Order: sequence, then structure tokens, then C-alpha cells
Amino acid sequence: MSMPTQEEIYKTEGDKYEALIAREDYQGNILKALTEITDLQNRLVLDLGAGTGRLTCLLAPYVHSIRAFDISEEMLRVCREKLSKTSLSNWKIDIADHRQLLIEDDSANLVVSGWSVSYLAVWNKETWHDELEKWLTEMKRVLAPSSYIVLFESLGTGNEAPIQLEKLKDFYAWLDEVGFQNKIIRTDYKFESIQEAEELSRFFFGDELGDKVVKNNWVILPECTGVWWLKI
Repeated sequence: MSMPTQEEIYKTEGDKYEALIAREDYQGNILKALTEITDLQNRLVLDLGAGTGRLTCLLAPYVHSIRAFDISEEMLRVCREKLSKTSLSNWKIDIADHRQLLIEDDSANLVVSGWSVSYLAVWNKETWHDELEKWLTEMKRVLAPSSYIVLFESLGTGNEAPIQLEKLKDFYAWLDEVGFQNKIIRTDYKFESIQEAEELSRFFFGDELGDKVVKNNWVILPECTGVWWLKI
């Protein structure tokens, strides 16, 4: 039986994916990084590629409103379930492509996206530059002046020091080219047990990382993450 691809996981494995994501960033560095870039109060936020709602659920208590978008109904099902269990009412969830959001011009003032916009480059090997340009044009349409875009992207899972992933090299270079600033944070996973660490890392990242988890006895799985931001 072949391993499901990450694309297949996003379409069919929402609950298991959420089990993994719930373990990430146990030190709370994502929220800290965001608040260092911009004030969250009164923000009208768009979360692109929201998945099971990691950033949406993190930000919803602090912002005026948040809209979560993803192309996967399965991911958004989990996101909706999580938000429905809270007392918050300032959120909305829709299926949408990053390059075509069904919202009005100048209707938001913060875009966040975690581990997602890069797929425009990874999944469109021939046209990646055009797809990223389309996305940035759409961001400039939906965001009011003096708004921020903040992106989170991997710089290596199972790495203590940041590395540039081969499949994302064009994406990293493009972000620099269009003026994004960046910094590096750790978003380590903390699992309940070595068994859970092995199972969930093998499920999403594959056997190479699963084997590394076992070899290093990693209940805490190191992960380096880049934070890129642009004021537009």
C-alpha cells in the first residue's frame, strides 16, 4: 500500500492531520511572532489555506473578525467543528482558491497563511511565477492600504537549524524579490509519547522522518519555520 500524498491527506484525513497539527508550536512562538509584526486588535483577517484552523483558532480571540479559506472541504469541516465549540462568533469559513477570493476590494487589513501559499509554486512547476503573481495581485485587491501579509513556511521538520527545502527554493527567492522581510522561529511539536510521535510524523512527513523520530527518541520534534511579512 503506497503512502498517501500530502495532497490526498488534505482531501481525506482531516482528523488525523489535526491530531498532528495540535501538537505543533507547543511554545507559542507563532502568536508571539505575529504580535511582533503588527497589532492584532481591530484586525479584519483572512486566513488562506486555513486547513483545520490552526491560525484561525489562534487569532480569533484577539481580532475583530476572521475568515478562513481553503480548497479542501475536509480540512474546513474540522476547522468549523473546532470553532463551533468556542463561544466566538466573529468567524466565517468558505472554500476558495488563494488567487480568487469572493470578497470585496479593500475589505480586510491582515492576511495570514501558514504552510500553504508555497503550494502555488510546488503544484504548478511550469507556471509557478505567474501563479504567485496572481496571488499577490489578489492580495492587493482585497487588502486596504497599510495592511500586512504574514506567511509561515517550513525551513525544515526534524532540523535543529534552518535549511532551505529544495522544493521551495523558487518560492523563498520570489518572496525576497517582491520585498518580504523574514525571520526564523521554532515551531517544535510536542507529542504525548514516542509512539504518537512516530505514528503522526510518519503519517504526514513519511518514513524517513518517522525513522529519524525513533532513532532520536524525539517526543519533541524540532521544526524551524520562516515568517515572511509584507506591508502593502
